[in-house]
Amino acid sequence: MNLKTSIENNVHIRAVAAAADELGLETYIVGGYVRDLIMDRDNKDIDFVCLGSGIELAQKVAANMGEHVQVHIFKTFGTAMINAGDTELEFVGARKESYDFNSRKPTVESGTLEDDQLRRDFTINALAICLNKARFGELVDPFDGVSDIKRKIIKTPQDALLTFSDDPLRMIRAVRFATQLNFDIEAATFQAIATNKDRLSIVSMERISQELNKIISAPVPSYGFKLLYISGVLKDIFPEFVALHGVESIDNKSHKDNFYHTLQVLDNVAKVSDDLWLRWAAILHDIAKPLTKRFVERIGWTFHGHEDKGARMVPAIFRKLRLPLNEKMDMVAKLVRLHLRPISLVKDEVTDSAVRRLMFEAGEHFSDLMILCRADVTSKNNNKVKRYLENFDKVERKVIEVEEKDQQRNFQPVVSGEDIMKTFDIKPGKVIGDIKADLIEAILEGDVQNEYEILFPFMINLAEKKYGLVKPETH
Repeated sequence: MNLKTSIENNVHIRAVAAAADELGLETYIVGGYVRDLIMDRDNKDIDFVCLGSGIELAQKVAANMGEHVQVHIFKTFGTAMINAGDTELEFVGARKESYDFNSRKPTVESGTLEDDQLRRDFTINALAICLNKARFGELVDPFDGVSDIKRKIIKTPQDALLTFSDDPLRMIRAVRFATQLNFDIEAATFQAIATNKDRLSIVSMERISQELNKIISAPVPSYGFKLLYISGVLKDIFPEFVALHGVESIDNKSHKDNFYHTLQVLDNVAKVSDDLWLRWAAILHDIAKPLTKRFVERIGWTFHGHEDKGARMVPAIFRKLRLPLNEKMDMVAKLVRLHLRPISLVKDEVTDSAVRRLMFEAGEHFSDLMILCRADVTSKNNNKVKRYLENFDKVERKVIEVEEKDQQRNFQPVVSGEDIMKTFDIKPGKVIGDIKADLIEAILEGDVQNEYEILFPFMINLAEKKYGLVKPETH
C-alpha cells in the first residue's frame, strides 16, 4: 500500500499537515491508525504527535477548519481532541515517560519522536508517518513494526519485563490485540506476561474489564481467553471461570471440561451475534457447575440447579468486574437462568401455557435465548448435534403457533394497576401487585384472554373473592 497516497486522500490529515507547516511544527501520525493503514483496516481515530505543543497544533487546525469546530483540551494530560464528523483527531506533544513502581501513571516530560515511540506498548503501535511537506508520507519504523505486522507478531519495543512492569495493563492489551488481529504473542513477550501478572494488582478493575470486553467482542474470543488462561492472568482476574477447567472421573464416568465447552459456546454465539451481553451470557451460562457438581451412582455426574445458582451469581460477578449493574446484567442473569428451559418444550404433550410461560419470562430476549441454546450444543457427535438443533427448530415452531393464537409475547395485562385502584378506590400497595401477578398467571395458563372486555370483569371477581375488595358503589 502507498502510505503517501492514502494519507493524501484524507481531508483531515491534509488539514493537520497544513497547520503543522504553518506553525513550523514537526508532526507525525502515530500508533494504531498507521498500523491499520498498513493492514488495510478501517480506523476513525487518528493520533498526531508533534515536537512542541499538541494543544497549539489542535487549535490551529480548528481555526483553519472554521468557527464551528471545537477543540476539547485536557491540560492535565497535555492533549487536545477534535471531533470531525465520524473521525476523532487527537493531538499531543512528543513525550518521554518514567514510572514509579507503585503506579501505572507515568511522570511525563517533553521528548523527541524517538522517546515517544519508545514509550509505545507494542512495535506495531510504534509506527509514525511524517506530515511535513519536506518528508510527507515518510514512514518512521525504528522497531521493525512493519515486519511484525507481516509476521503477525505482538512484541514490545523495549524489554517486555520492563514494559509490563511499568504499565501492567499492557499485558491484557497484548492479549486483546492478538485476539482482535489474530496475531501471535512473541515468546519472550508472552513469558513476561506470566512473570509480571501479579503487577495487575495496581490496575483498576474498570480498565481490565474494558480490555476484557474488547477481547469478548473479537471474532474468535476464545483465543484471548486461552492466552489469559495459559499465562495465569485469568485465574487472578476471573477465578470463577477458571474453576470450570478440568475433568473428573469416578467409576470410569467423566464429565466434559466445562471451561473449553464454555469457550466453544462463546465462539458459537460470536459467529451469529455481536451483542456483548449475549456473549457474556455464553461465558456465564454454566458458571455454577463447579458448585453444583455431584456424582450419583448408576447415573454419573449431575449439575442440578446450576442454571438458577448461576443466575444468582451474575450480580456478584458483574459487581466484582465493574460491569454495569443495570438491565444488561438483568439480561445476562435471565439468559443464564433460562438456558435449559427451551429443550424441555420439545415433547408433543407440552401445553400452550408452558410455551407462553417461557415466552413471558424471556420477554424481549427470547431470540437471544434461542441463540444461546443453539450455541450450547457442542457435541462432537454430528448426529447428536443435528438432533438437538432439530429439537430447537421444533420449539421455535411451537412458539410461532402460540404467538399466532394469542399474539401476546412481551405482554402486560391490559388491565393496569391504575384500573384496579380506580375501580376499588384504593391507594397503591402490595395488593395491587398481587392482583396483577394473579392476572398474569391466569393469562399464561390460558384461563382468561388478555382482552379488556374479558379481563376487567375477571379482575373484579378475583379481587372481590380472593382479596375481599369491594367496589365503592356497592357499599
